[in-house]
Amino acid sequence: MEVRKLFYEDSHLQIFEATVTACVETKDGYAVSLDATAFYPEGGGQPCDTGTLGDARVSKVKEQGETILHLCDKPLPVGSTVAGRINWDRRLDHMQQHSGEHMVSGVIHKRYGYHNVGFHMGADVVTIDFDGVIPQEALQEIENTVNAGIWADFAVKCWYPSEAELPTVPYRRKKDLPWPVRIVEFPDFDICACCGTQVKRTGEIGLVKLLSCVKFHEGVRIEMVCGKRALKLLSDAYEQNKQVSQAFSAKMGETGQAARRMNETLTAEKFRSAGLEKRLFSYIAQSYAGQNLALHFEENLSAGANRELCDAIADCATVAVTLSGNDKDGYSLCIISRTEDAKALGADAVKALQGRGGGKREAFQGSVSATEQEIRQYFNEMR
Repeated sequence: MEVRKLFYEDSHLQIFEATVTACVETKDGYAVSLDATAFYPEGGGQPCDTGTLGDARVSKVKEQGETILHLCDKPLPVGSTVAGRINWDRRLDHMQQHSGEHMVSGVIHKRYGYHNVGFHMGADVVTIDFDGVIPQEALQEIENTVNAGIWADFAVKCWYPSEAELPTVPYRRKKDLPWPVRIVEFPDFDICACCGTQVKRTGEIGLVKLLSCVKFHEGVRIEMVCGKRALKLLSDAYEQNKQVSQAFSAKMGETGQAARRMNETLTAEKFRSAGLEKRLFSYIAQSYAGQNLALHFEENLSAGANRELCDAIADCATVAVTLSGNDKDGYSLCIISRTEDAKALGADAVKALQGRGGGKREAFQGSVSATEQEIRQYFNEMR
């Protein structure tokens, strides 16, 4: 028996009554069929509704042939009348995202002739794929145009044209579709075949915010949010900007400039610090002048800095060995020599000191898990 799809009759219907026509136990719960439902099943890029049927929780809804199955956590008696209630916040969110997508896709199709070839409504953002490249500089104007249409608050029309009427409807499509076809129209913005739930007036969308536009296959992928999602994103961004403003002691509208100044300062400081580090490494290296094997421990050096120090010492000693770390976390190890086989020395060291590494004849880098005392004892025996 074909189920009556109440979500198409009234996308804002939240509470309804229906008769249970089947209830089958599954591994995930109970698959319940009704003679009528306001629960939208997943499909067309739009997730399903959730809610309750009687005292049973509905966690998933899907279409199976002419039937719509509601996955419930409790069984419902066949033949009984149950009250259904959909999760309205979830439904409204889905309608805001879906209707906003239609308006964006409609504007892009009118201006560039591109088709929407992919649509996904994620938990956080909506992604739309188009089969052509959209200039980055056009995004703001597209967003402004769509939002102006939203705030105009015009009525959205959803209907099924007759078989004779369908060929005369100028709806957006990549190919002709067999009748019957459900048409959704956003006046002056979009007219398209669609099986999803839509807002009744564009004002319900609230706001559209385009987040990104990146190359994807032969076209682009746009990320966007609408309605409550857009409000949350902008509220979160405002809060973060407020914290940045306080940290930089800058006005809210000048945090970008303050961040750039800070980045320039940090870059200059980085070069200054690198110069001082190089001079320090030179002084340390000179203290090992003439030694056969120079063993040096230095705290808090990166692997790269540890190698630079070791290389400086190798100019003054026959074999330079530098380590940075601690007994708890282990040590990074570097061995460099201008005359000896550093790779062979390193291979022996990591084998004896529970470590690993690799390199070439002139330089070896790795890590060891031994204590400082064990490391000193090992290399002192080599001297």
